[in-house]
Amino acid sequence: MHEVNKSKHIGIDTAAIREAARHIDDGAVTAGYQANRKEVIDMLNGALATELVCILRYKRHYYTVTGLQNGPIKAEFLQHALEEQGHADLLAERIVQLNGKPDFNPATLIERSHAEYDDSDSIQSMIKANLIAERIAIEAYRQMIETIGETDPTTRHMLVGIMAMEEEHADDMRDLLA
Repeated sequence: MHEVNKSKHIGIDTAAIREAARHIDDGAVTAGYQANRKEVIDMLNGALATELVCILRYKRHYYTVTGLQNGPIKAEFLQHALEEQGHADLLAERIVQLNGKPDFNPATLIERSHAEYDDSDSIQSMIKANLIAERIAIEAYRQMIETIGETDPTTRHMLVGIMAMEEEHADDMRDLLA
């Protein structure tokens, strides 16, 4: 009868994992983390800036759209602002998990953002600006996902989820233009 090594499970070296886990200064980041943490944090801070600008843009549009017939458009703008806030929260939390600092500095927000702020007055211009910003976000997230590859599955999974919602936002804006 073969003796079972209790510190090894199929494909997992439990003893080594337990020993490495004692180095607690890195929090959630373990020795097996393969990505360049600084680069990932920088990418996530760029995405955070983009989401913050998008929140501000959608909120401005929400508050400045007038007319009873535009209630559904106002509601869509508010919903998107709240969902962008959720994205910003996810990004900030992940930055902290990676032992980084989320950058909320308003003085440099626009230059760090992939998307632009918009202060249009016409509803059509607002919708177009939001559609363009969503398309920018989709492509930025796609490139981040591609860059990260399989080196950081947690960040990759989060970005895929955010990108899927940005695609829904783009569809919503396109539908409002029709």
